[in-house]
Amino acid sequence: MKLDWITPQQAAVKWGISDRRIQTLCSNGQVDGAVRLGRGWLIPKDIPRPIDGRTKAAKDLKAAREKR
Repeated sequence: MKLDWITPQQAAVKWGISDRRIQTLCSNGQVDGAVRLGRGWLIPKDIPRPIDGRTKAAKDLKAAREKR
């Protein structure tokens, strides 16, 4: 059986940020394809790390991705 989902804890290791930050990103709708399951989140394992958006460089990167 192939698992196409990861937990916030697994995403935290993969993306190098805290699992609480990932939960916040999921609840704000910033993680594409994240699904709420009970009290937890399931995240598609092949999506890239979402853009943080708190810095100018991140805002520029986000604008560049939206133009594609």
